[in-house]
Amino acid sequence: MSGHNNRTRLRLKRLLAIPFLTVVALVSITACGSGTTGASSDKLRLGYFPNITHAIPVLGVANGQLQQALGQTQLATQTFNSGTAAVEAINAGAVDAAFVGPNPAISSWTNSGGTSIRIISGAASGGAELVVRPGIEATADSLRGTTLATPSLGNTQDVALRFWLKQQGLAAPKDSRGDVDVIPQQNAQTLALFKRGEIDGAWVPEPWASRLVQEGGGTVIVNEKDLWPDGKFVTTQLIVSQEYLTTYPDQVRALLAGVLATEMAIAANPTKARADVDAALRELTGDELDGEVLTRAWDNIDITLDPIATSLQADLNHAVDVKISLPVDLNGIYDLTILNQLLTAAGRPTVSAAGLGSQ
Repeated sequence: MSGHNNRTRLRLKRLLAIPFLTVVALVSITACGSGTTGASSDKLRLGYFPNITHAIPVLGVANGQLQQALGQTQLATQTFNSGTAAVEAINAGAVDAAFVGPNPAISSWTNSGGTSIRIISGAASGGAELVVRPGIEATADSLRGTTLATPSLGNTQDVALRFWLKQQGLAAPKDSRGDVDVIPQQNAQTLALFKRGEIDGAWVPEPWASRLVQEGGGTVIVNEKDLWPDGKFVTTQLIVSQEYLTTYPDQVRALLAGVLATEMAIAANPTKARADVDAALRELTGDELDGEVLTRAWDNIDITLDPIATSLQADLNHAVDVKISLPVDLNGIYDLTILNQLLTAAGRPTVSAAGLGSQ
């Protein structure tokens, strides 16, 4: 097994699609143009999930792209099952930046009074579905009395499920059993329980949605893309602690340069990127995805650095509606300044904060 892992690591390192000099150039251009020079940090602690919706960090960490961009700053990584745990780590000072969904970012912003984090980039859109056992339909009568799982209480899929159920006239309160029992738990546990028939379904991100379909024989009754204008909504975004961003802007710039380079590599050769992400996930989880699962999951997501900021307010409104979050002013939650400098330097269109922050 160790020989296989070593060969995989070597193959991933050889598959860098964007030369290191490109990353250096992007960092240098924007550093000169920003008018600021931050203090130097010897470490950046990054959190992400071993999921296909986190393809950018999964690939960028595995093939060394992010570490190369950071240069002498050590990249220390930690994987999480959900954004709820990731933002708790940021709030506790255990990580400096993390890839999470919209609702955990909103929660951190709300609980800190707007002082904890900034959203500095998007990473993915799409890739979340409600998968149920055959025979269950997307109707109140069919869903009433079922038990459905989500990755964690208050995470993006948890809020999406509870809000959608409410739209169907079904109550799913967070602190008691309602018309539908929603159980937050780890995705691997959800798959195992679904296969054994102990739960009726789950609203989960990829590749778990596809695994429930392909391995568990489940049926999709909601693809979240169908609930949003043009099928676009933020699934994964990059947040950073405000303290780290203020103290070490050059390290944040370098991280974003690596993120951009990784996104460009994926766009340049998505077939190879899919295989590389699969290999990296196998290293992280010890679990090999079936080829059909991988293809289905990959096709269900859009890799994008656009944070699709217009969907964030809707996410907050949904969370408030199902009593997961309190109302809060999101103005200032985004700081896309560095990302847009990098995009401009690369000849790419800039992205919008939709009036909720810089750029």
